[in-house]
Amino acid sequence: MQKTTGMEPLLVTLSSMIDGFATSAGTARFRDRFPSLANAGHFRQPQAPVVDELWLSSIGLGTYLGETDAASDVSYTQSVMQALRSGINVLDTAINYRHQRSERNIGTAIKQLVDTGELQRDEILVCTKAGYLPFDSELPADQRDYLRKEYVETGVAPAGEIAGGMHCMAPRYLSDQLERSQRNTGLDTLDVFYLHNPESQLGYVAPDAFRDRLRSAFRWAEDAVDDGKIRWYGIATWNGLRVAPGDRSYMNLELVLETAHEAGGNDHHFRFVQLPLNLAMTEAYGLGNQSLRGERGSVLSLAEQYGIAVVASGTLHQGQLIRGVPEKLKETMGLDSDAATAIQFTRSAPGLATALIGMSRPDHVLENIQVAARPLMTIEEWEGLFSPAES
Repeated sequence: MQKTTGMEPLLVTLSSMIDGFATSAGTARFRDRFPSLANAGHFRQPQAPVVDELWLSSIGLGTYLGETDAASDVSYTQSVMQALRSGINVLDTAINYRHQRSERNIGTAIKQLVDTGELQRDEILVCTKAGYLPFDSELPADQRDYLRKEYVETGVAPAGEIAGGMHCMAPRYLSDQLERSQRNTGLDTLDVFYLHNPESQLGYVAPDAFRDRLRSAFRWAEDAVDDGKIRWYGIATWNGLRVAPGDRSYMNLELVLETAHEAGGNDHHFRFVQLPLNLAMTEAYGLGNQSLRGERGSVLSLAEQYGIAVVASGTLHQGQLIRGVPEKLKETMGLDSDAATAIQFTRSAPGLATALIGMSRPDHVLENIQVAARPLMTIEEWEGLFSPAES
């Protein structure tokens, strides 16, 4: 077999797609290969129905930032392989990240490890997102013309359902994006499929129209689950779940879940939400901007009752927390580096499933996994580190 370098796009056919998905037995098998990390509490089970049988690593590999060139492809592919060999079994991407290259790099890494027998598909949770109109590999000379020809003129993305010229969650568009993501990753089934920053549409459509679009997207997702193309779905947000009610981009999670119930009934598959949580952005835990059956609280404080797993993005605030962390905070947590302090803070948040960290080089993985070898902070220790945002 010819060895791939990560520089080539992953080209797959239906016959070469990797089947399977994350399972309780598979993720437990992965955990058992890393006993020291397991003993330190690095693997945990989200307190969400159905999902709660999975063992997920406390830190996951994110793939947002980076150049769109061959060298970065190689580095990302090697980073994903290093992560999977080091005890990280949560991979997060999106079709628009690095113009689809990030999905392809993840696919190349997984294929190499599966082909050599180092990894089994049921051991890892692979998550992607769709919503933003993506380019393919490179930034075209005429971006608007490319999007028009690729998505609008083909009927993939109806012009009337594209918000702000760049965001769509119409069912036909989501089907197209999922098929591309399957090809990019080489995976027959994606474990988690997020609607990517759906709140982007709230600045362009009325709330009732937005909910209609959300309901249609969720019905599409339920069909994708029935077809075996995804296992669960959710929303990956930046502002929607961490701003105050009344803000234009605010999303009420209880209303979102009611919409999922309308789409899929009592057994709907909306099981994941993703939002930022880091030393500079603590709203996921400290801002009581959500409610459930009259009880007010934050996303994390109500997560178990919502029946959803919460994933943190922006653990290092897109690199801003690799420096400038107060010395007193590092001393209190017993860590030397700013990045390690930021990682330990986020991964220790009560009720969190996984903290995502962008890792584009293998040495990033080796550094960050050292934090995962430390015991998690207790709730009392964690809450004592910051003053929650006003609720």
